[in-house]
Amino acid sequence: MTDRRRVLAVLAGLLLGLFGTLLSAAPASAHAALVGSDPGNGTIVPDAPPRVTLTFSESVQLLSGKIRVIAPDGSQANQGDPTVSGTEVTIPLRSGGGRGTYLVSYRVISADSHPVAGTISYSVGAASTPPTDTAGEAPADPVVRGLIPVAKYLGYAGLVLLVGPVLVLALLWPQRLSRRGPGRLIWTGIGLVTGSTLVALYLQAPYTLGTGLFDVRVGDLRDVLGSTFGAVMLVRLGVVIAAAFLLRPLLVGSGGGESKLDLALLGVLGVAALATWPLTGHPTASPVAGVSVVIDAIHLAAMAVWLGGLVMLFGFLLRQANGRELGAILPIWSRWAATAVAALVFAGVVQALIEVSTLDGLINSTYGRLILAKVALAAIVIGVAAYSRKLVKERAAEESPGPLRRIVAVELAITAVVLGVTSALVQISPPRTAEAAETSTVSTVSQTITAPKMSLKVDLFPAAVGNNSIHLYAYTPDNKPLPVVEWKATAALTSAGIEPIEIPLLRITDFHAIGDIALPAAGEWTFKFTARTSEIDQSTLTMTAKVS
Repeated sequence: MTDRRRVLAVLAGLLLGLFGTLLSAAPASAHAALVGSDPGNGTIVPDAPPRVTLTFSESVQLLSGKIRVIAPDGSQANQGDPTVSGTEVTIPLRSGGGRGTYLVSYRVISADSHPVAGTISYSVGAASTPPTDTAGEAPADPVVRGLIPVAKYLGYAGLVLLVGPVLVLALLWPQRLSRRGPGRLIWTGIGLVTGSTLVALYLQAPYTLGTGLFDVRVGDLRDVLGSTFGAVMLVRLGVVIAAAFLLRPLLVGSGGGESKLDLALLGVLGVAALATWPLTGHPTASPVAGVSVVIDAIHLAAMAVWLGGLVMLFGFLLRQANGRELGAILPIWSRWAATAVAALVFAGVVQALIEVSTLDGLINSTYGRLILAKVALAAIVIGVAAYSRKLVKERAAEESPGPLRRIVAVELAITAVVLGVTSALVQISPPRTAEAAETSTVSTVSQTITAPKMSLKVDLFPAAVGNNSIHLYAYTPDNKPLPVVEWKATAALTSAGIEPIEIPLLRITDFHAIGDIALPAAGEWTFKFTARTSEIDQSTLTMTAKVS
């Protein structure tokens, strides 16, 4: 009965971890941000451009039919297929576009396999009522969104039941003990990794397209398989299948039949399999992608060795091995566990420094708070592990390792919850992405100011201390281009004692002028514009804009 209770404790931890994953499966924010466009969002250009360019904070991949430019009359203005080069998407437009406001609707896949959707608008000649298009902005189905972290959790669990048990079975398993139980455990791990990979491949189609769980066509799955995400997942499947064949000699009864070459090949396959997790997640979109991928793989490997070894200890060795065998096994395992924990701490700190670069991001973001929760749980587990290592030194040769089994059960239960938090983290935008998105939304100040004889459209960007560009567009009261003979402009920050600074302007077309100005301080700046439209007519307009 006592053994059953211990097993139930571990299962309860696993279920709690899975439940935590479900609770944390909030809507995933876009993991890339639109940081610029040409024409700029909300701007008015004098002539119809031949193309629209979108610039993202990360490299992106295209989805067929999910990028469109809608003309003021509701027709489709894009012509031909858009192209992508790293972070920049180019959308060719048909010639002869009419005046008015155009809507650009986009849905792409970010470097870490998450969909990014949104719209921007620009106007040709004059603004008009913008058209609508929601083809690219469909949110992820809540069922699909909830199943993705569950599939990831099962994949992590499979990794734990595969890596650690294989290592223990190959290097620490007593020859006299049967390998049937550990073999079943390892086959379960292979099944979980394989099943979670297949489920992830299927879910990627409705997730990226914003459709329902069963609204998936064969062509959608073909597109997923042809993407970077699909290629990495197919590699994972191939590696797991190859490993299954090589594992058979290791799992067949006492003594096995494995060779050193088989074990070496298994090691290579293990490294390849571990690399597939960071290659479909946040590390690929990191500012230092190569470092992040390696660090994340180390993190996963240490986790799988430590937890998988604990499972083998709790489920088999502490129950079946005798005192002499445990006296030889436990000190070695204790060193393994200490090394794995050190690697976990090191990799976790490096990951946090990359993804959460500021204290504010750590405290005031969902991602940062989950990191803190993970750290707290990990600290408890490390404390429990330290106590278990003390027991190893004191009781390694005792016949009754009951206290050690209880400690291991507690470690497994808590780390199951840590796995759940980890599964949720991969669905949430790190603060560095949120900062990029925030920057992109406030990078341009766009205002229209009016006078009795004219209206003036002003675009100021990036509206920050330092060099700024300014665009001026003059229109008649009925929204037609108004030729301007001479432009003058000044900027002042009276609250800081900064007198009006003249802004040199260059006349680009009859009604469009541009200029550059260095703004030395943050604050509410006052801009004054004078537009002379004839020998005797001129208008003076004033506006304020916040510069950060």
